[in-house]
Amino acid sequence: ALGGALTRRAVTLRVLLKDALLEPGAGVLSIYYLGKKFIGDLQPDGRIVWQETGQVFNSPSAWATHCKKLVNPAKKSGCGWASVKYKGQKLDKYKAAWLRRHQLHVPVAPADESPASEGEEEELLMEEEEEEVLAGVSAEDKNRRPPGKGPLEPEATPPGKRVENKPRAPVRYCMLGSRDSARNPHTLVEVTSFAAINKFQPFNVAISSNVLFLLIYQSLFLRGLSLVGWYHSHPHSPALPSLQDIDAQMDYQLRLQGSSNGFQPCLALLCSPYYSGNPGPESKISPFWVMPPPEQRSSDYGIPMEVEMAYVQDGFLTNDILHEMMLLVEFYKGAPDLVRFQEPWSQEHSYLDKLKISLASRTPKDQGLCHVLEQVYSLLKQGS
Repeated sequence: ALGGALTRRAVTLRVLLKDALLEPGAGVLSIYYLGKKFIGDLQPDGRIVWQETGQVFNSPSAWATHCKKLVNPAKKSGCGWASVKYKGQKLDKYKAAWLRRHQLHVPVAPADESPASEGEEEELLMEEEEEEVLAGVSAEDKNRRPPGKGPLEPEATPPGKRVENKPRAPVRYCMLGSRDSARNPHTLVEVTSFAAINKFQPFNVAISSNVLFLLIYQSLFLRGLSLVGWYHSHPHSPALPSLQDIDAQMDYQLRLQGSSNGFQPCLALLCSPYYSGNPGPESKISPFWVMPPPEQRSSDYGIPMEVEMAYVQDGFLTNDILHEMMLLVEFYKGAPDLVRFQEPWSQEHSYLDKLKISLASRTPKDQGLCHVLEQVYSLLKQGS
């Protein structure tokens, strides 16, 4: 009688908890989607609390739908229990076990053929992948982090660190295919223009000379500005994102998006100061953004997109920038990989010449404070 009256729609987390197939707990629920991981707490009443924001969801489908739309706003299809895992196992396995217990005629079904719950069809485009590579800094870098560096800012290699590195040849995105844990996370990937995929850049970017002159996380808040991205350097490689950079950027886009339904851009800047392929002595700074892969290829990497950027020249050099420059000079003084600025970088230029050329295009219109820059250059020569 029970089997005849019972419907699959009636299978909820509350039911599974009541029958002891599941136990409430912190962090026991997880979702993996397009390289992103979401962690949830299972409450005794069957509701889900997303740890990232504290939001409460009444069902696995509601939580999965919300999280997937954050990663890929174009997503329209429903998301079912196959998207959510309980202690590493898909929830639909527990649902199928409950149905077998109460309806003996229900066959054992593979995870990808299990019946729908709560009236929604299961979506089986979930990405089964290894733990994502977290973008961070090494323990050694953390111990040497200069003042003002922020939490969303992977530590850049000190400018001009002269290590004999083999040039990393970038690959085209179309050659990557599905994720492969054996692939080097430092593999560089060519960026794709929005025009090449018949899309418009979803936001405009204008960057001022003072920002390019010295990228310091803390100064954003001192000026009352908002964080809109992150940066780091590829000292001897092209200013192109690596696979690890792509994953990091996708993660930061998601973090800045948060629980808001509005669009908030997040930009990555890559600096290539000593790459031999740069057109001249000036360091190259390139922005990029990441688009999720198509849903039918959910196990692919995100798509690194080329971002057009307008340049705005400031009228003067602010004192906080000069102060931060002095702090950086002091911080790196005596470092084992300190650049010897008086030594030749090329046949035509020393390392100090190269630095001056790179900063020249980012110097504000007012040249009145340039004597202070000369003091900085003098300190660099003395320290090296």
